[in-house]
Amino acid sequence: MMKLAFSSNAYMHFSIEDTIQKISELGYSGIEILADVPHAWPAGLLDERKQSIRDCLEKHNLHVSNVNAFMMNAVADPRQPYWHPGWTDPDPHYRAIRREHTKRALLLAAEIGAPNLTTEPGGFLLEGQTWDEGARIFYEELMPCVEVAEELNVKLLIEPEPELLIEKFDQYLEFVSSIDSPVIGLNFDIGHAYCVNEDPQDWVEKMAEHTVHYHFEDIASTRVHQHLIPGHGAIDFKATIDAINATNYDGWITVELYPYIDNPDDAAREAKEFLTNLL
Repeated sequence: MMKLAFSSNAYMHFSIEDTIQKISELGYSGIEILADVPHAWPAGLLDERKQSIRDCLEKHNLHVSNVNAFMMNAVADPRQPYWHPGWTDPDPHYRAIRREHTKRALLLAAEIGAPNLTTEPGGFLLEGQTWDEGARIFYEELMPCVEVAEELNVKLLIEPEPELLIEKFDQYLEFVSSIDSPVIGLNFDIGHAYCVNEDPQDWVEKMAEHTVHYHFEDIASTRVHQHLIPGHGAIDFKATIDAINATNYDGWITVELYPYIDNPDDAAREAKEFLTNLL
């Protein structure tokens, strides 16, 4: 039986404790915790705050579906607050911020009982930077994190993303073929797949052995990367859920609606109602 979670990245105007309470009260059984400001930026998270998060999760009977270590608003890069620093940035000192953040986020995941963590799929390739070159740098930066993930027994999930190094599933398969580790897996974001013309229902079975966690959001028929409440766009959710059911997946589906920070409660409520009817 699939389980439904909501990502805290829609609640950027609230503390993580308030967010846990709200998501629980809306009827979700899980929460994806943002390893970023203002919720759980690992580099600045005191032991007391980690304990507060654990206590709050227990109080509201909420499980952690995933730690989202993709977004790095805390760094406040003016180019784009989520993608930078990237795994493939040409400056090794700058991309080291991404690597060390990921190690800290893996430790946070272990400390708050999260089974896995999601990260960006390489970075934004610059002009003149080839895919193979980007993949080589990504591999070299990621492998120290794979070692940490193995020590902590936390899955490290790569999330294909439009415009970044790994956009499509074949690129994911090519990249992970060089990594021999049980902790590496796929975060299957159905909206991202739709954006790059890979309709999710067509890929669920093909990627099932790699998929550890799902992100759900809708996308308009234009396939422009803008997260919408499920039911507001063009994704065939019934076909996608039927395909997931056919693989006997019994893990988390996390709804990710970060554009709705001005009214996250209504977005979360509507998404839950829509998806519960299908599930």
